[in-house]
Amino acid sequence: MPEPHLRAADADRAAVATVLGQHMSAGRLTVDEYDDRLSRVYGAKTYGELEEITADLPPTGLAARPAAAPVPAPAPAHVGSHGGWDADPHSWRSWVTTSLIVLVIWAATSLASWQFLYFWPVWVIGPWGAVLLAQTLTRRDDEPDGPPALR
Repeated sequence: MPEPHLRAADADRAAVATVLGQHMSAGRLTVDEYDDRLSRVYGAKTYGELEEITADLPPTGLAARPAAAPVPAPAPAHVGSHGGWDADPHSWRSWVTTSLIVLVIWAATSLASWQFLYFWPVWVIGPWGAVLLAQTLTRRDDEPDGPPALR
């Protein structure tokens, strides 16, 4: 920080408030201590007053934080030899289930009105099925499952 006798700006006070929030979330300050120091921060006029508020706290930054434990990547699902049809069975099951639901709703409303209504399920079944089919047909058998970030 600059010389302690110089006046601090609102941006300087906001920066110190952010640092206090980091220390509270790390467990170094209680909520009461944080509230007390925060009120002192916004009442501070000089850099020296701001320094006093954080003097007993360690510097913040990535070096002070412990390294996160590595997250193991999930095992890839079995990719079958049927042109990829077993590659993502959950997506196909969801599509079939949703297709059956919308077909039953359409059929029930058509029967209730004693006429064939506009076949709106095509707008649910068609595009979704087309996307799934394109993904299934373009997937190579040697390509692992999962999003690119997990490969």
